[in-house]
Amino acid sequence: MKKKIVLAVLFILPVVVYLFFASGVNNFGRLPVLTEKVADISQMDSNVQLKDKITILGFLGNDVDSKQGNAFNLNQKIYKRFGEFNDFQMVMVVTEDQKSQVEDLKNELGKLSNIDKWHFAFITGDEIKTLFQSLGTNVVLDNDLSTPNVFIIDKDLKLRGRTDDEDEGTKYGFDTSSVAELNNKMVDDIKIILAEYRLALKKNNADRSK
Repeated sequence: MKKKIVLAVLFILPVVVYLFFASGVNNFGRLPVLTEKVADISQMDSNVQLKDKITILGFLGNDVDSKQGNAFNLNQKIYKRFGEFNDFQMVMVVTEDQKSQVEDLKNELGKLSNIDKWHFAFITGDEIKTLFQSLGTNVVLDNDLSTPNVFIIDKDLKLRGRTDDEDEGTKYGFDTSSVAELNNKMVDDIKIILAEYRLALKKNNADRSK
């Protein structure tokens, strides 16, 4: 009798473990969609496009110089790690009067890494407000039309984030002034969305080969 029990445990346990982890992949393999449709920035600045890219979207507003520290944190902790992916980009939104300040920032960032996938959208203050409101977050823009938070936008212009964050519940964006948050939360979420698209690509390729 004991032998039968042991054999049953040895047989059933691996199956249970497999089913547990398989269900985990299904439940946690996708980064939740928080907003279905973010405004198309290309209609505001034709030089920048979010569609068909995994975008880290930030708002530097009308005082880029004061946000250099945030940009450096983002560059070192996020861009250097994921910038090699073809579909990945950084888009920072600024007002039209900040072109010289943006050039200064790009020069400084260029000393640290290749910045080919750093893009800056120059739009009006009203357009910045419209774009930001389309995110549908609980974050508020500062008076200079900026926020330290950045947001993950997928290829279909959907805002991705967390619905079960241990600190905030629903987490719409990531605070670039906090290196710990970038390291401990944002890195993980970008890994998830990149893996999601890689798996979808493999599935599409497999379906075509049938």
